[in-house]
Order: sequence, then C-alpha cells, then structure tokens
Amino acid sequence: MNANQKILVVDDERDIVDLISYSLTKEGYQVYQAHNGKEGIEVAKQVNPDLIILDVMMPEMDGIEACRLMRSMPEFKHTFMVFLTARSEEYSEIAGFNVGADDYIAKPIKPRALMSRINAILRRNNTEAGIDQADKLEILDLVIDRDSFLVYRDDEKIVLAKKEFELLYLLASKPNKVFTREQILKAIWEDSVVVTNRTIDVHIRKLREKIGDHYVATVKGVGYKFEIA
Repeated sequence: MNANQKILVVDDERDIVDLISYSLTKEGYQVYQAHNGKEGIEVAKQVNPDLIILDVMMPEMDGIEACRLMRSMPEFKHTFMVFLTARSEEYSEIAGFNVGADDYIAKPIKPRALMSRINAILRRNNTEAGIDQADKLEILDLVIDRDSFLVYRDDEKIVLAKKEFELLYLLASKPNKVFTREQILKAIWEDSVVVTNRTIDVHIRKLREKIGDHYVATVKGVGYKFEIA
C-alpha cells in the first residue's frame, strides 16, 4: 500500500540515514537520501517526495533553512516535513514550526516508533478532524480554498504554511465555536507527542500576522475561536 509513496531522508549522519531508510524500505516506501539541506532540496526537486525527514543540524545548510526554502516553493506546499531532534532542542522545535514543519521525531531513533509516526503522518487528512469538507469556505471577507491551500482576502492572495491553513480551516468551519487546545491538537497534529500548547500559540501568532488579528479570538483558559460578531 506504500509502494507509490516517496520519502526523502536528509541527515549528515549516514548511520541514521541508513537505519531510517532500511525501516522505511521494509514498510514498502520508496526511499531517497541526502546528507545536507542543500543536497536535500536538489533531490526533492528531482523526486517530488510525499514526506521529507530533515535533521535540524547539518553542514552547508541546516534543516530549518532547507524547510523554509522548500515551503516557499509551490511544488512543496503540501509536502509533509518532519524534523529529527534531540529532546533538549525545544528552541529548534519552535523554529521548525515557524517555517512550516508538520511534526517532530525525537532522537535516538526507535524504528518501530518511527514507523508508527510516519504511517500516522501520511494518513492524516481533515476528515479525522470531524469538519465539513467543503472545497471553499467563504466567511467575512475571507475565501479559504482547500484545493489550492490558499486564502483570499478581498481578492488579495495570502499564502499560509500547511498547518496554519489547517488550523484556520478548522476554526472557520464552525464560526464562534470555541475549540479547546486539546481538540485543536487532536484535529491538526493527531498523536504527535512533541507538540505542546506553545506550538498552537506559535501557529496562532503566525496566522494572525498573515491574515490580521481580528479573525481568531482567544478564549482565556479554554482555547480559540473564529469570531463573527
């Protein structure tokens, strides 16, 4: 079932690349390798992977910069991007989510846990969030287009990172409904063990910077809602 899904592994530690590649190949994925961020971008352009696993710290170009550059390219707008990180690197987690990471996997790598996470990530879709799957939401002066992952405000195009878009779509699908942090985490990040409340705050802040402050309201001690007066 995974034969048509392609995964690119980018890490300067070749033993880690080999370990991850072996586990993914056993699961039936097509696996490609690179050993720094610059090489990762070049390979990604050639093979158009469904998911990219990036180490944070690498020579020539680190994973954060590589992710930021790829997220600016239309061909990688919907590609899942997952970082490898040590548990002590919380600053890297926040930086990664800021540039459009979908998830984190903690080192040291445990093959069974890794495969469980990767399989879950590739199964993700908004039907699990329990929201209506309209192709477009038109609300206030916004048009939220699921097909293109774009938002329009008074005909002005706004480009969002994948998780920012999913978060906006979730909130806007039920105007004035308060979504708790737990509901948001489950709907957008599923079973990721490294995603915290701070992750939601970072994405809300980035979303407000791009679309404006007045759409998403904070309900103190509870969560967030898309507010319509």
